[in-house]
Amino acid sequence: MREELLVYEINDFSLNNDELMLNETVFHNANGYIGIRANLEEGYPNGYDTIRGSYVNGFYNISEMKQAERLYGMAEEKQTMVNVADTQSILLQLGEETFSMFQGTILESKRLLDMERGFTSRVVKWRSPKGKEAEIIIKRMTSFYQLSLFTIEYSVKALNFNGDIRFISGHIGNVLNYSNPNDPRVAGESFVHILPEKMEIENQTSYITSRTSKSGLYVCTGVTNLLSKEGANAGTCTIKKEENSMEAVIDSSIQIGETVTLTKYTVFADTIRYDDCKAGAEGEMKKALSLSLNELYDRQKAFLNSYWKNSFVRIDGDDGLSLAVNYNLYQLMQSVGKDEHCNIAAKGLSGEGYEGHYFWDTEMYILPYFILTNPDIARSLLEYRYKILDSARENAKLLGHKKGALYPWRTIMGKECSGYFPSGSAQYHINGDIAYAITSYYLATKDIDFIAEKGGEIIFETARLWMDTGYFYKGRFRINEVTGPDEYTCMVNNNYYTNASAKYNLQWAVQFYYLLIKEKKLAPIVDKIGIREEEIKEFEKAADQMYLPYDEELKINPQDDSFLEKQVWDFDHTPKENYPLLLHYHPMYLYRHQVCKQADTVLAHFIFEDFQPMDTIRNSYEYYEKITTHDSSLSACIFSIMASKLGYVDKAYDYFGDSAMLDLYNTHQNSKDGIHTANMGGNYMAIVYGFGGLRLKEKGLYFAPKLPKEWKGYEFKIIYEGSHIEVKVTKENVIFTLLKGEAKNIYVNDKPYELKDSIVLIMTEV
Repeated sequence: MREELLVYEINDFSLNNDELMLNETVFHNANGYIGIRANLEEGYPNGYDTIRGSYVNGFYNISEMKQAERLYGMAEEKQTMVNVADTQSILLQLGEETFSMFQGTILESKRLLDMERGFTSRVVKWRSPKGKEAEIIIKRMTSFYQLSLFTIEYSVKALNFNGDIRFISGHIGNVLNYSNPNDPRVAGESFVHILPEKMEIENQTSYITSRTSKSGLYVCTGVTNLLSKEGANAGTCTIKKEENSMEAVIDSSIQIGETVTLTKYTVFADTIRYDDCKAGAEGEMKKALSLSLNELYDRQKAFLNSYWKNSFVRIDGDDGLSLAVNYNLYQLMQSVGKDEHCNIAAKGLSGEGYEGHYFWDTEMYILPYFILTNPDIARSLLEYRYKILDSARENAKLLGHKKGALYPWRTIMGKECSGYFPSGSAQYHINGDIAYAITSYYLATKDIDFIAEKGGEIIFETARLWMDTGYFYKGRFRINEVTGPDEYTCMVNNNYYTNASAKYNLQWAVQFYYLLIKEKKLAPIVDKIGIREEEIKEFEKAADQMYLPYDEELKINPQDDSFLEKQVWDFDHTPKENYPLLLHYHPMYLYRHQVCKQADTVLAHFIFEDFQPMDTIRNSYEYYEKITTHDSSLSACIFSIMASKLGYVDKAYDYFGDSAMLDLYNTHQNSKDGIHTANMGGNYMAIVYGFGGLRLKEKGLYFAPKLPKEWKGYEFKIIYEGSHIEVKVTKENVIFTLLKGEAKNIYVNDKPYELKDSIVLIMTEV
């Protein structure tokens, strides 16, 4: 593992507002519990836009979501991730002058993300309007060792002056969430989500306890400031209370060549995890201060050393792509929840896009990565779905179902947050997605205890929902009035992806039922939800007779019953500035055309490849490629995977690059609102499932390696049934190595091999 492939650095002289907001996202700090955007500590002048945010995963408020017409069952309120406090504010004063990127002269400015050590930094050399020169190094970390902890190490070196120095360290409770009424991907309304209730100062630590305005949750943030000068404590600190905020004023002096450092510790504690959030914050602050900052840095590095052992991906011949891919994988670890109270949001903890909601993105794009590299985290993500299963049952009843569970399209605590049901609640395939993820987890781990304790109940209840949604007609089981992954085509009959996912869900409900009987672990589920063999037989019949649309003339799987009857979108006369289409055309206009926002049937052919022959998959890919805009960040990676499968390696490479660079290069022009976590997981899949050809099947672990001509090779590691396996692909050969664990049977291009230590295959034979 080369260190430079885990360091991203830019020269950062630009004061362009768009670039500043993008860097707030790209260099944010998070650890799965808390996330802090990379705002300038000193702030911005009036007139600059910024999303200044600190977030706690799973911590939410409830806000009104007005419907134009109050029809039965439509959501009228939603959960929103809350901007909880601003503890990153630090003003630096050199005598009477205040440091600002917008005053004086910037002699040097760069930003760095060190993914091996787990921190970000700003390095600025600044000349004040009166000629004082200082080097400022600001290092920030959200701790993986102590998830509640965020630190800022703010060092100032005097280059040409002696004098007084002052830090003003803010702890601000009256904060707002970001809103933009012109973009449906973020909140459209300004709303006060959190209200500071109590401000306390204890042992030179400021505490602000705040409550949400409607959800009844509390969060406490604690801040301690410590000053050091050349290794010794120096200076004075006074904490002042103001309205809904506090600030610590730290005074010292500095000599030419001397460095003064302020270390700012922030801890977060909420009432989802702590009975008393103030007591929780006090305990977390005591824990944080029990170690030196260097010890905390060491523990951060140790955590990441362990992480990268399983997760690092190398592309030989393109260091830029290697860096981009591993940046994506680092962001997934920063974003993913580490307990059953939360999941992973569409934007992680980097911003407020989609209001912090959890989607199907987790199961279909992100869980495959964690299943293969960190199965404990994968299990935790699935346990979150079990935690909200009762809410899914209630959601099913609300939508008219007599049995089963229907997971909400977008949520935080379990209730539906989709205000536009045609492209939201109608996406019933989320049930199939969750069932698919549970099955994939089982295939990779053989964790039958999880199936017995939690996963099986989800599988059975989602299967029941399909039986209540669909019906038998002319010898086929059909599912009407649903929306597939493609949000440019809504409310259709027999969406291929939905029907395929329902078929898979029902098949595995049958298999898990008999497997649990065999393992003598079914009885508790029977006692709880009353699942019986007669019901299982109905599941089996519906799966066997599931209608999967097929067009004899084109020899493809139509996206749904009516898709091919629509007019093809006029791509030749659509201006480039009109993409993404959802921001420039009425939904009804989009729904009348053959145009896809993202992979739909093509996605189904990836995850349910055994449902169709290769000719049908190939024909469908070529058909849908021509009419897909990839306006969704979930799309390019899937087209890359399927291009690899079909042997279109050049196409796969092009789609892969689009996916890898999405956030670092802001290719969708909306990364200011947060990273695209699903695309990041999909980018990993484009290597491992795409070029590597990996598939998890009931028979075992399958590979079909391919190598883009632009690369010399690539390598990755996975965990399968507890065994650690390394895969290296070069122009000459493919090497499979068992690094740890028991021998495994693997298949390479459908040919079986026993992996005891290593297997070397000539690339031309593969």
